[in-house]
Amino acid sequence: MAINTKIPSYKEDVAELIGQLKGMFPEDKFAVFNNDARQLEQTHVSPLRIKRGDTAPDFTLPNAEGKPVSLQSVLAKGPLVLTFYRGVWCPYCNLHLKLLQQILPEIRAAGASLMAISPMNPDNSKGTVETNELKFEVLSDAGNQVSRQYTTVFKNADEPIAAMSDLGYDFYSFYDDRSAELPVSATFVVASDGQVVFAESEGGDYRKRTEPVVILDALNSLK
Repeated sequence: MAINTKIPSYKEDVAELIGQLKGMFPEDKFAVFNNDARQLEQTHVSPLRIKRGDTAPDFTLPNAEGKPVSLQSVLAKGPLVLTFYRGVWCPYCNLHLKLLQQILPEIRAAGASLMAISPMNPDNSKGTVETNELKFEVLSDAGNQVSRQYTTVFKNADEPIAAMSDLGYDFYSFYDDRSAELPVSATFVVASDGQVVFAESEGGDYRKRTEPVVILDALNSLK
């Protein structure tokens, strides 16, 4: 498998995405989402629950096919890049996952695996895989039981849920409960012995994500 010569930039691509969304959404709905992101940025400044040097909490979760996947079984094969996201309805999550897919050859060349976790049920996790043409495991964390061990979990506000509904998206349809709880996006690199060697969240503003090059640098530090 060919290795990318140019590592994609989330900062560059998200600027283009925001421009596209601004053209797609009615002005009042676009303002609701932006205001929500700014509010979450102020509320969740330091959302990480584990940090570099900690032992990654173990877990077993179903993948998009409903088959159980354990952290220990993955680490037995090598290091892991682990990212937490909100759902397939979130365009910023989709962009970040697509960029991670682009650097999957580099991740595998470093002997590592890649996994993404959200509170969506397996059927909607499968939608994430298909929508973004992902070739890595996407796991379902019902009730955010695992997510809250790694990052902050919060209740999605009524305003963005209502704005989604007005745009034709039923937020609750992606989940098996109506808690409206979501994880603050975060990315970790876990060594094969279970030690966290990299932990980063850009905070509550879900428009911001860890750059792919930063993840690869963390992986390369293991060599």
